Amino acid sequence: MSENIELKIKLLRDELRKHNYNYYVLDNATISDYEFDLKLKELEKLEAENPQFFDPNSPTQRVGGEITKNFTTVIHKNRMYSLANSYSLEDLNDWENRIKKMVDNENISYSCELKYDGASINLVYENGKLLRAETRGDGFQGDDVTANVKTIKSIPLVLHDKFIDSFEIRGEIIMPLKGFYKMNEERIEEGEDPFSNPRNTASGSLKMQDSAEVAKRPLDCLLYQLIAEELPFETHFEALMGAKKVGFKIPETIAVCNTINEVFEFIKYWDTRRNKLPYETDGVVVKVNSLEQQEELGYTAKSPRWAIAYKFKAEQVSTILNEITYQVGRTGAITPVANLEPVQLAGTIVKRASLHNADQIEKLDIRVGDTVFVEKGGEIIPKIVGVDLTKRSLESKPTKYITNCPDCGTKLVRTEGDAKHYCPNEYGCPTQITGRIQHFISRKAMNIDGLGSETVELLFKEGLIHNYADLYELNESQIIPLERMAEKSAQNIIAGIENSKKIPFEKVLFALGIRFVGETVAKKLAKHFKSIDNLMNASFEELVAVDEIGDKIAESVLRFFDNLTNIQIIDRLKNYGVQLIISEDTLKNQTTKLFGKTIVISGVFSHFSRNDLKKSIEDNGGKVASSISKKTNFVIAGENMGPSKRLKAESLKIPIISEKDYINMIS
Repeated sequence: MSENIELKIKLLRDELRKHNYNYYVLDNATISDYEFDLKLKELEKLEAENPQFFDPNSPTQRVGGEITKNFTTVIHKNRMYSLANSYSLEDLNDWENRIKKMVDNENISYSCELKYDGASINLVYENGKLLRAETRGDGFQGDDVTANVKTIKSIPLVLHDKFIDSFEIRGEIIMPLKGFYKMNEERIEEGEDPFSNPRNTASGSLKMQDSAEVAKRPLDCLLYQLIAEELPFETHFEALMGAKKVGFKIPETIAVCNTINEVFEFIKYWDTRRNKLPYETDGVVVKVNSLEQQEELGYTAKSPRWAIAYKFKAEQVSTILNEITYQVGRTGAITPVANLEPVQLAGTIVKRASLHNADQIEKLDIRVGDTVFVEKGGEIIPKIVGVDLTKRSLESKPTKYITNCPDCGTKLVRTEGDAKHYCPNEYGCPTQITGRIQHFISRKAMNIDGLGSETVELLFKEGLIHNYADLYELNESQIIPLERMAEKSAQNIIAGIENSKKIPFEKVLFALGIRFVGETVAKKLAKHFKSIDNLMNASFEELVAVDEIGDKIAESVLRFFDNLTNIQIIDRLKNYGVQLIISEDTLKNQTTKLFGKTIVISGVFSHFSRNDLKKSIEDNGGKVASSISKKTNFVIAGENMGPSKRLKAESLKIPIISEKDYINMIS
């Protein structure tokens, strides 16, 4: 029976890996998302019922869930060099002349690849399985980000076929533009600030502490270099094609050029077409294709002699600045926006550009009527990078930053060290009011179906709501007469509001819109204080004692609950039946038996999966750490415990207990 289950689990894993590869690498789905999800759920159930068959590289492990407080620093086996840059075709000619002298004017062919704009990653594989993922760091050492990288579905956890026993493969973690724009649309809809560009978002994702959050981000990975003691290939291109056959995502844009003129043609081709790519690229990397010649050319102190990066010129246009307007965010932050004479830039018509803040306007001396230079460097909206002073009118006057809120007229404030001005009229400024309600109803908060940003503004305009508690007093007869509303729409809105009363406490806490209290912080506060009343009565000292809660968050929480309007709104939410306490079902599984204890787990366990064991520790009040330090109270060791962890625990005299010891401890 056990053998049959193990075989079924193995077959399901193999099938899901194949479908995963077809979808995320080949872009050729062979089953529907629904069918895939059903098979994944079946595998999850089998693994949960049979933890003895746990595999860290199972497709079920891609959903994340591992928390990494401190990323372990690892020394790269092979240094990660940076590339020398060139900005003209003359630079590339000079580079070719130099390398030809070093290889006695032998024939040289080149591999040309687009320079992907993301975060460098080094993937280490042993016996066909992903062992570790490392950031570039300073080139000599980086951070172990394996838990986060495992959530990226285009990276194979297990190779399709036999390959090199031990090797490293390097590439770039990127965020495709489609996913980036969609994610920002959701953030804006939920009242959060949009991310500035895909590159920084991809890089920041690798260092997030909760891998489950990383799993929600549409990250991808494009590979560009294979490294091993002995590669069974003659050229760089052959090596990448070999990697492609066993499951790695190698971009189709790579090409072999036999002369430097063909390299120039490749550059010219992509310089005009790069805006049509699904991801950002800022140049072309040219490499000597022969691995033997690469070895002969070697490295300088900073970069390989056999490779060079050609950087595309950032696309820039000039246009007229017609007007500067000011936007108010849900937190009261003021953002100046340049309204431009429409102009074509990077494949789109640009009408607006970000001016960021008063300091930026003053630094560039930007004035209405100026001819300004605009660049699109990955930002959601383009930015002004300079002014053509030769075209400035003699009547031009310096820009005076507004002193009052454009929405409610309240005098703006700017605290020391803050780049932005703020409107302090938190409960009277219409945009801030509707912004808070829009955040409250958003998908990651109360997730109220049927309600959208425009409907919130309409309800506010008609005087039906003034804060998010008012939503729970709405009825169908109030909504039906409104513009573009019908009986069915009204029913959906009221049903969505009613269903939101089942949303758990931690999401409600996030929905309240306390400044600096995002999803993760809300979960920590909810778990620690267990009810809104306990949180409201917490002191500054009690707040900062919670893991990851610093002075800024604590002060913001105290300020929020010090406001009578907020207290009244929360009292109303309680009366309406909104969940402002952790449910009994959740509480009954929680104890304080491990309160104050920091625990490290290592190895494979028979009773728990690793995620279940971590959850058990947290449910009993303990804290799970990824690495052993003097603060570690004990280590739970399973089969195949890491030898380095065992040595460190023994050297620090930290107790090592078994899974059975742990179960007895919490029973």
